Amino acid sequence: MDIGGEGDFPEKFMKKEKNRNSFSGSIGFVLAAAGSAVGLGNIWRFPYLAAKDGGGLFLVIYLILALTFGFALLTTEISIGRKTKQSPLTAYGKLKEKWGFLGVLACLVPVIIMPYYCVIGGWVVKYFIAYLTGEGVHTSSDGYFTSYITAVEQPLIFMAIFLFVVAFIIFRGVNKGIESFSKVLMPLLLLMVVGIAFFSMTIHFKDASGITRTGWEGFKIYVIPNWKGLTIQGFFTVLLDAMGQLFFSLSVAMGIMIAYGSYVKDDANLGKSINQIEIFDTVVAFLAGVMIIPAVYTFMGREGMEASGPSLMFVSLPKVFASMGRVGNLVGCLFFAMVLFAALTSAVSVMEAVVSSFMDKFHMSRIKAAAIETVIALAGGVLVCLGYNKLYFDIKLPNGANAQILDIMDYISNNCLMPLVAIGTCILIGWIMKPDTVLDEVEKSGHKFGRKGLYVVMIRYIAPVLLLVLLLKSIGILKII
Repeated sequence: MDIGGEGDFPEKFMKKEKNRNSFSGSIGFVLAAAGSAVGLGNIWRFPYLAAKDGGGLFLVIYLILALTFGFALLTTEISIGRKTKQSPLTAYGKLKEKWGFLGVLACLVPVIIMPYYCVIGGWVVKYFIAYLTGEGVHTSSDGYFTSYITAVEQPLIFMAIFLFVVAFIIFRGVNKGIESFSKVLMPLLLLMVVGIAFFSMTIHFKDASGITRTGWEGFKIYVIPNWKGLTIQGFFTVLLDAMGQLFFSLSVAMGIMIAYGSYVKDDANLGKSINQIEIFDTVVAFLAGVMIIPAVYTFMGREGMEASGPSLMFVSLPKVFASMGRVGNLVGCLFFAMVLFAALTSAVSVMEAVVSSFMDKFHMSRIKAAAIETVIALAGGVLVCLGYNKLYFDIKLPNGANAQILDIMDYISNNCLMPLVAIGTCILIGWIMKPDTVLDEVEKSGHKFGRKGLYVVMIRYIAPVLLLVLLLKSIGILKII
C-alpha cells in the first residue's frame, strides 16, 4: 500500500484520526518529546563519554551529529507518526503493508526497556528519599549500592512505586497526563540542572596531599579539546561514541517519537518543533556534563572521571556529595530530585509508546491498554530485581561485557533492536517510500523545511551506513574501531 496523500488512507483510519487525542499546542509536544529525550543516558553516560573522549572534541562531534544524523532520524519518526496518526506498532504497516514487521520490532523495544527502566527509577527514588530525610551521607559508604540492589524487598517496593507513578500519568491521557506533567516537570528540571551546574563550577577542594582542585579547572577539562595522542582510530572511537549517545538520548528507534508525532496537529510547524527538541536535548546533555565533571574532578581527580552508568550516579557522586560537608546533603537531594524528574519523563514516553500501540492495534481503551502494560512492566521489573539476588548469574555478551538480566535486556533493546529499527526506517523512507514522504509531511502546514537537502542525503546514504557500523560494533562483529 503506497501513500500519496491523506486522501489515500482507508476510511476507517480517517474516522479514527478524528477521535484521536492530540497535544494542545507545540509547547506541550516539544516539552513532552524533550522530556523523553532527556533521560538517564544524558545524565550518567554523556559526562563519562565527554571526559573519556577528549572533552571539547566529543562535544563538537556530538553537536555536528545532532544537527545532521540526529535531526534526520528525529524528523523521520515524528513525521511518520503525524502522517499516519498511528502508534509505532501500526504506523509502518500503514505506510507500506509489507513493512509492518518493522512496527513490531519498534514496539518490542519499549516493551523490553520499560521493566528495567522502572528498576533503575526505583534506585533513584531510594537515593532521593535517603537525601531528603538527611541520610544521604550513608549512601557514600563502600558497598551501600551493592547491598541495596542485592536485597530482595526494597528494590521491588521502590520499583513498584516508580512504575505506578508513571502508570498514573499514562492513565490520565495525552492532555491531562503527559502534556500537563511535562509542562510542570521540564521547566523545573531545567532550572535544577542550571543551578547545580553553576554550583559545580564554583567549588574547590584541597586533598590530603595538599593539592587544590577547583570546579572551574574541571569545567575546562570538559570543554577544551584534548588532542594529545589522538589517532585516526581514536577519532573514529569518539565519532561512534558520540553517535551512539545521540542515537539513544534522542529516543529514536524506540517508537516513542512516532507515538508522540501521531498526537501533533496537522497545522503545527513540525520543523520548528524538531529544532527546539534538538536544542533542548543538547543543552541538557551539555549541562549534565557541567554538573558532574567539575564536581567529580574537584573531589576525586581525573581518575574519578572514569566511572559511568550506575557506578557514576550511585557510587561516585554520593562520595562527592559526602566530601562537600553539610551542604552535600542538600546538593545530593536536589541532584537526585532532578534525576528522578528526568527518569519519570523518559519512562512516561516509553510506556506511552506501548500503550498507544495496544490501543491502535487491538482497539482497546487507554485504561485497559495501560493496565496490561503495567502488569507486563511489573512482572518484568520483578524479574530484573531478582536478577541481582535469587536469580543471579553472570554471562559474557558478544560485545565482551559481563551481564545479568538487566544488562541482557538492555543489550537486546539498545544494541540490537534499536539500530535494526533505525536502519529499516532509513531504507523504507529513503528508498522504498522516497524522502518526499517526510518532506511533504513537514511542509504540509505551509512552513518551509529548512534543511531539506541535508535530510535527503542523510536518510538515504549517510545515516544507514553510520547505523550499520554502529550495529556491527554494538554486537561485537566490528572490533577494529
